Amino acid sequence: MVFQQSRARGLDLCKELVAGWSSLDSSCFSISTVSGGITNLLLKVSVKEGTDSESAVTVRLYGPNTDLVIDRERELQAIPYISAAGFGAQLLGVFENGVVQSFIHARTLTPSDMREPRIAAEIAKQLHKFHQLDIPGSKEPQLWNDVFKFLKKASVLKFEDDEKQERYETISFREIKDEVKELKDLSDLLHAPVVFAHNDLLSGNLMLNDLEEKLYFIDFEYGSYSYRGFDIGNHFNEYAGFDCDYNLYPDKDVQYHFFRNYLSDRPSEVQVQDLEALYAETNTYRLASHVYWALWALIQAKVSPIDFDYLGYFFLRYGEYKKQRESCFSLAQDFLSLRSG
Repeated sequence: MVFQQSRARGLDLCKELVAGWSSLDSSCFSISTVSGGITNLLLKVSVKEGTDSESAVTVRLYGPNTDLVIDRERELQAIPYISAAGFGAQLLGVFENGVVQSFIHARTLTPSDMREPRIAAEIAKQLHKFHQLDIPGSKEPQLWNDVFKFLKKASVLKFEDDEKQERYETISFREIKDEVKELKDLSDLLHAPVVFAHNDLLSGNLMLNDLEEKLYFIDFEYGSYSYRGFDIGNHFNEYAGFDCDYNLYPDKDVQYHFFRNYLSDRPSEVQVQDLEALYAETNTYRLASHVYWALWALIQAKVSPIDFDYLGYFFLRYGEYKKQRESCFSLAQDFLSLRSG
């Protein structure tokens, strides 16, 4: 019902915003679903122009209860600046429960696309440019604020389903809180650069026009000032794909290929110490990414109408955190001791 009402409002806004559309009857429009994400729905609104061409825009509708995990005010403040800098689709208008944007003629990447060296290099270059964005407002990193907010909400849930409640009650939030504090204390010692980060750079938020060889970042709803290592580590976690096969996490050589293209227009000239610093940052914040999305999943398990095992996803991501914890902590501690020595 929420999506239906928003869809109608989005169509009205399209008619107001697109030149030549205001006088057209609603029957002239074709509306199709481009993608149905976990937190939003992306629609293509088009009008036929002659026999073989069409004019189109996209309408992104926010899902119900997503304000519990997404700061919409922060997102809407940032989008005009992101759009003006040439990232993503051009912003055409904003309404109560969504935005209207230009249509991008490109295909959505797959997880295997992201692992392809040529595409990985281009993602790295684009991400470095994205990290140069200057968004008005506080430049304080929001990662740990968001994690602690999620933790507070996630720790007081009640499920009507007895089986879900039973699984939920096996979670030790005291343990998670201690882990988060320890991870934050360790990562703070790295003094990672703070940048405006995408924070959700999975394959579904990357589009490529193969003909023009142009890459697009889309969907900036989790965007905020954060640590560059978190944005990259989170992206590398997404190499796992839809099956969450974390054995696909990139090895050191693959990461260094990405880092060289991220750090310089002349990848072969990047200094070893710069690679080592980014490697330590990325693989420490890799852990923060698992905790972030694990806690996010618990909140979604309670409020999302989507048929998905969010509770299972919590255990998957937190389990991966615990599996990788020792090696990632050791890597950061070794790097810090070498740097101080």
